[in-house]
Amino acid sequence: MSRRAFGMYLGLIGLVPSMAMGQSFGEASMKIVTHSDVSLAAQTFGAPEDPALLLIMGATASMLGWPDAFCVKLAEHGLFVIRFDHRDTGQSTTVPPGKASYAVEDLAADAIAVLDGYGIERAHVLGMSLGGLIGQMIALDHPHRVRTLTLFASEPLGWDGEPLPHISPVFLEHFAGLQTLNWSDSAAISDFLATSERLSAGVADQYNEGAVRARVSQVLARTESPASMFNHAMMTVRQDWTSRFREISVPVLVLHGEEDPILPVENGLAIAAGIDGAVFAGLAGVGHEIPIALIGDLSDRIAAFIGR
Repeated sequence: MSRRAFGMYLGLIGLVPSMAMGQSFGEASMKIVTHSDVSLAAQTFGAPEDPALLLIMGATASMLGWPDAFCVKLAEHGLFVIRFDHRDTGQSTTVPPGKASYAVEDLAADAIAVLDGYGIERAHVLGMSLGGLIGQMIALDHPHRVRTLTLFASEPLGWDGEPLPHISPVFLEHFAGLQTLNWSDSAAISDFLATSERLSAGVADQYNEGAVRARVSQVLARTESPASMFNHAMMTVRQDWTSRFREISVPVLVLHGEEDPILPVENGLAIAAGIDGAVFAGLAGVGHEIPIALIGDLSDRIAAFIGR
């Protein structure tokens, strides 16, 4: 895939992933981390003296892509859980639509800056969708900072084999609506994002329209410019990462929904097959999401993998 095509593709993967239901949002553990000219909003769960787990969300998604209940469950396993807003999402630095000039590598640098902001030298890393690509970059460029790497609903960084299946035609048709979406119409924006969530969901959990709508409202309330979230579609990569995922040397767990319509399960299988010692777990009935019904199971799997 060319660098330009890669950038266009990023606008589609991770589009408001895992709109989890039943989520609240508190300010008590919020922190603003700054590096260069970027400010990143971050929040923690658990005790600072416990081993750190850095959560990296997908494209266009803020920290709210990680449900509170999921973060709390992970913290209950004795982990210091950190989630943060990517630039152009939530309460992090936001630039006008179409004015972004950063690359995916810059988002990897942001994640390292969050660790630095908390004084953490090494952490377990969990990345979803684009966050999984970022996690792979960090594991390759900063292996001394990564204890373990969990890749959820992700794809191999620098895939060098036969083409892997990607976004379903139904999703592509939905995403085409971005071209005519009225960004001054909050109801239209809410409809678009809620539909994205519905199309992302598998059958492992009952889809709750009311809860999704409430969470979309929560996301939009924390976003200065909803259209700026899609600046992520402009991103490219600066480096040639071809085949590089195969060089990852830290312990890797791959979790992937068997009904993922954004990055089908073959992507997760390719990661696991290409990294020595990687462990793969397919999630029956799961789409491109973190189902509330499976939060306990997912947190238990991750904690068991990283030894908590």
